[in-house]
Amino acid sequence: MNKIKITFPDGNQKEFEQGITGLKIAEGISKGLAKEALAVEVNGEVWDLNRPINQDASFKILKWSDDGGKDAYWHSSAHLMAEAVEVLFPGAKFGIGPAIENGFYYDLDLGDHSLTKEDLQKIEDKMNELASRDVPFVREEKKWEDAVEFFKKKGDQYKLELLDEFKGQTISLYHHGSFTDLCRGPHLPSTGKIKAIKILSVAGAYWRGNEKNKMMQRIYGITFPNKKELDEYLFRLEEAKRRDHRKLGAEMELFLLTPKVGSGLPLWLPKGTIIRESLIQFLKEEQYKRGYQGVVTPHIANLDLYKTSGHYPYYKDSQFPPIQLESGEAFLLKPMNCPHHHMIYSMKPRSYRDLPIRLAEYGTVYRYEQSGEMNGLTRVRGFTQDDAHIYCAHDQLKAEIKATIELTQLVFRTFGMDVKTRLSYRDDKNTEKYGGEAAFWDQAQREIKEVADDIKLDYFIGIGEASFYGPKVDFMVKDALNRTWQLGTVQVDYVMPERFQLEYIGQDGQKHRPVIIHRAPFGSLERFVGILIEHFAGEFPLWLAPTQAAVLPVSDVFLDYAREVFSALKESGIRVELDDRNEKVGYKIRDWETKKVPFMLVVGEKEKNGGLVSVRQHKKGDQGTVKVEEFRERILENIKARSLTI
Repeated sequence: MNKIKITFPDGNQKEFEQGITGLKIAEGISKGLAKEALAVEVNGEVWDLNRPINQDASFKILKWSDDGGKDAYWHSSAHLMAEAVEVLFPGAKFGIGPAIENGFYYDLDLGDHSLTKEDLQKIEDKMNELASRDVPFVREEKKWEDAVEFFKKKGDQYKLELLDEFKGQTISLYHHGSFTDLCRGPHLPSTGKIKAIKILSVAGAYWRGNEKNKMMQRIYGITFPNKKELDEYLFRLEEAKRRDHRKLGAEMELFLLTPKVGSGLPLWLPKGTIIRESLIQFLKEEQYKRGYQGVVTPHIANLDLYKTSGHYPYYKDSQFPPIQLESGEAFLLKPMNCPHHHMIYSMKPRSYRDLPIRLAEYGTVYRYEQSGEMNGLTRVRGFTQDDAHIYCAHDQLKAEIKATIELTQLVFRTFGMDVKTRLSYRDDKNTEKYGGEAAFWDQAQREIKEVADDIKLDYFIGIGEASFYGPKVDFMVKDALNRTWQLGTVQVDYVMPERFQLEYIGQDGQKHRPVIIHRAPFGSLERFVGILIEHFAGEFPLWLAPTQAAVLPVSDVFLDYAREVFSALKESGIRVELDDRNEKVGYKIRDWETKKVPFMLVVGEKEKNGGLVSVRQHKKGDQGTVKVEEFRERILENIKARSLTI
């Protein structure tokens, strides 16, 4: 039999018989590793452990700690759930059942039956029963015609619709127990590896996300290799409910969403506006140090502008319909800021001496999100981007990428968020998806990696994750609940300079195209604030807190002194409120504690006579008595430093 060469992650190579499986390789290393293995990565693709490897390949064994391992685990769990549903509800029709960031779901058509809480418990119990049988997941490849015939006999029109997209291709099916599904895989070796199971919820979902299609029932679930991890996850889930930014946003009067204004169009209330403007001011200061220039552009523009950029009609499904005027002109609500910035760049001739030009804007843009996809501030139809576009020469690209990455890192470090970075490259096997010259792509991808290595970024490479106009750096941020959010991005763009005919005169006296960097550390201010609310559970660091201190007189007798303290702090720029209600001080303290205000300053006779305040800190209680001036200087220093702690 022929030999193949397997290259391991550490660079070591070893020869094996052609057709060897990942499981056999793992067993050859150690029995313990084979037991932990969930799937393998072969030439960058995640495969089943039992799938034969027939050619030279790079190879990695995937465990629970690997994203690919979790995907295989949760995708297999989705199939197990589908089998349980088919047993309990004969005749059920199945849509899609992918792994998601946390767990999995499956879209189902159960006819007229609506799933109840009791049904979900039955499905969970049946999954446990089926998993305990420990039957293998078996991959089978069929001709397209045979796969169509199989699902015709089964009467599953959703699978037949999916098959229409793969005419003439070899189709893979997976079998386990009594269930067969149309699926690329990968899957676990057997159902017995699925241990701790929890069905979480059911929701409505249009087939293929189209409102014109049938509403299906989407069951969400999650599984873990052991009960301890499931219990920890369920605890975090309850904590997430407590921190829900929609709940806290209403309680703390930060923002308002009302159908009278329109779905996904938030109103910023005074306290939420303070947070928003504090974030803007923070980034403006950092941008000013780095040579950015602020611009402001309108909320709408001529439709032709977006035809030039390609945003219309290629992305029209995610945009509001054009506004047609009697004159024949058409306008579009701005879906992106970049075409406007390109017009500013092109307003006059540019020289290499002018570059780089860094244009920054906090510009509100509009996207038509489907009603079922909106979620508080984190998915809206009108949002403000901390957008900037850098126009530079190719020999300036590396330095500008480095500067933008460092700025983005500073932003997330300021909020105490762990960051992992994805270098998003094009897929060289599918180059028709991308614009621009291959040589420029190669240069940009090389320089992005060089920068990442130079500044010791924690990164991984995502092949095929680039945008159509250039490679990018995506920042995956973990919050206090260990949830991952994709926030900031740094994108290299070779396409828009061509589309807009952007030029500069080089040192050689000839016209050249600049390269553009798109950059947005926050991404969307709305989404970022929503994430921050949950990250801090509404207990913001002092510099962001809408109210930083509250002055509480113990009785009306000391109201005049309380006003003096209030005025002294307010004149220093501290966000302070005076509680002059005719209530007992104990009630006031409890009330301000629920409002998550960092400091309460209680004043009575002792404080008045000594020019003092009695300081109470949120969650920490009595902090002693200090001079008003000492307290003022202390918190001003903390605010200036934008410290996370007090």
